[in-house]
Amino acid sequence: MTVDDVSRILPVNLHGSIAEIVFGLGLGGNVIGRDTSTTFPAAAHLPVVTPGGHDLSAEAVLDLDPSVVLVDDGVGPPEVLRQLRAAGVPVVQVRAEPTLDGVPAHIRAVAAALGVPGAGERLVTRVQSETAEARRTAPAGRAPRIAFLYLRGTAGVYLIGGRGAGSDAMIEAIGGVDAGSAAGLSRFRPLTSEGLINAAPDVILVMSAGLASVGGVDGLVKLPGVAQTPAGANRRVVDMADGTLLTFGVRSGRVVQALARAVYSCEDPS
Repeated sequence: MTVDDVSRILPVNLHGSIAEIVFGLGLGGNVIGRDTSTTFPAAAHLPVVTPGGHDLSAEAVLDLDPSVVLVDDGVGPPEVLRQLRAAGVPVVQVRAEPTLDGVPAHIRAVAAALGVPGAGERLVTRVQSETAEARRTAPAGRAPRIAFLYLRGTAGVYLIGGRGAGSDAMIEAIGGVDAGSAAGLSRFRPLTSEGLINAAPDVILVMSAGLASVGGVDGLVKLPGVAQTPAGANRRVVDMADGTLLTFGVRSGRVVQALARAVYSCEDPS
């Protein structure tokens, strides 16, 4: 696929990272739409082309008349991508790995597609520097056990993250132990009281909207098993805005820094 025109860019993926990268490359003024995960202020005013969550609407995309659509392999459905290509819209698919180590390759792929590899390398250098600095902030001593809970109380969704969920990479980057991974869990698993108690987290990490959906910290500690963990008993809960924690875009280094500050400020000194 050859991209000749980047004047009207539509970046769409599950985590919102492609839009972050396009803005980080200095092409934010050319972005004409967004996905539901792209919520940072510079893009929040743009029209959404994934009205059903993360599935593309062909009509919404074509109405914006993009000169190029950037997606990763988590976006679909495939028939919509075929429909866009049949309509003459260049659709570039890049591979995305939702880990900190995968961010540089993700940036380089987007930069190459848009014809700005030099800007991509400068962005990679910045992000790697910020991430390395964040990793150096972890204090010496026992690593806190941190459990990431994905909560959507209004929909009855209660999950705990494990190995490969993405949250594990962020937790380990700040010198913590991912409690779900340590308990033998992978990806996201239904939250059970027994599983959470066995995970024994010192800190519980959640997204802000998820915490609000269960009634804040007061509601969270009422969920089965939470109060029986060190984190629940001591109300050590850290929440981060949706659209930041698991994005794995150009803000990843800064997100790791913010997470480290939040976790170690709420950790029990004893």
